[in-house]
Amino acid sequence: MASTGGAHPPPEGGSGPDPQTPVLRINQLDAFELDSALDQLVWNQFSQCFQHFRPGLLTPVEPELKALLQLLLWRFTVYPNSATVGQSMMNLRYHNTLSLSQRYRALSRRQRLGLALLTVGPRWLTERSHSLLLSLGLGLGGSPPANGGLRLGLRRVLSLITGLTQVANVINFLVFLRKGRHPSLTERILGIRAVFTKPQAVRDAAFQYMNRELLWHGFAEFLIFLLPLVNMRKIKTTMYSLLYPLGVGKGGEEGVREGSAVWKECGLCGEWPTMPHMVGCGHVFCYYCVKSHSIADAYLTCPKCGVEVGEAKAVKLQMEMTDVHTR
Repeated sequence: MASTGGAHPPPEGGSGPDPQTPVLRINQLDAFELDSALDQLVWNQFSQCFQHFRPGLLTPVEPELKALLQLLLWRFTVYPNSATVGQSMMNLRYHNTLSLSQRYRALSRRQRLGLALLTVGPRWLTERSHSLLLSLGLGLGGSPPANGGLRLGLRRVLSLITGLTQVANVINFLVFLRKGRHPSLTERILGIRAVFTKPQAVRDAAFQYMNRELLWHGFAEFLIFLLPLVNMRKIKTTMYSLLYPLGVGKGGEEGVREGSAVWKECGLCGEWPTMPHMVGCGHVFCYYCVKSHSIADAYLTCPKCGVEVGEAKAVKLQMEMTDVHTR
C-alpha cells in the first residue's frame, strides 16, 4: 500500500498507523505515568506563581483550578492530535475502534469531548465531593436532618456508585493485563485504544545503552552499600605507615621530629588542638576529636604514625619564666 504523505494527524481517508499492530502494555502504562507527571508539573508551576500571596489562597478553588489546567492540556493535545503528551512521547495515538474501517481513524468529536469529561470530571468530583456533601448536610460526622430520608439515600447511592466504579476499574485492568487493550475504563467505554503512530520507528534508546545504564546503576547501588562498611581511616593509616615506616611503632616522644609543627595541629582535624591530649604516641589531638573517634572505632589508630590509640592523657607543658632586665 503506497504511503501518502498526509498532515499530522493523518487525514481520515489517508494511510496512517496500522491499527492491527499490537501495542506493548508497558508503553501504554508509561504513557499514563507521563501524563500524571505532566499534570503535577503544570500544577506545581502554576501554584508557584502565587507563592508570595497569602497562604491558602488557592485552597478553596483548588479542584476547579486543577480541572481547568487539565482541560487546557486536553485542548492543545488530545483535541487536535488524538494523543496525550505521554502518548506522543511513547509514539502512540488514540484510534477509533467504533469505525468499521481497517485503517486508522482519528477520534470523533464526541469521543474527544467524552474523553475530557470522563477524565477531568471524576477527578474533580472526587476532590470536591466532601465539600458538596457538607453543603447538603450529608457530612459523615453530622446527624441527618429531619426530612433527610432522600439525602441519606443519595449518600448511599453515591457510596455505591464509587464502590462499583472502583471494582469495574480493577476488573478492567485485569482484562487489560490479559489482552493488552484498554488500560482504563474510559477508553473501553468510549471505544478507543492506543496504536503506534509510527510502527517502524527506530528506538531512541538502543539495547546496548540500556544494558550499560543498568550495569552502572547496579554498580552504584553496590558502592552505596559497600562504602559505609569500609574503614577509610584504617586504610589511610596503613598507607601512611607503608610510605613512612620510620614513624610507626614508636611510642612516647620517639618518632616525633624535633622542631616540627606537630604540637600546633590536631592529628585528626588538622586544626589548633583544643584541650590537647596524647594517646601513646608523639602526636597531639583535640580531646573531643580523639574521644568521638574512639567511640566510633574501638580499634582506632593514630593516622600519623599508625600506633594503636590508648588512653587519652592531657598534655602537660612546662613553662619557664625568665626575667629580662634591660639597662
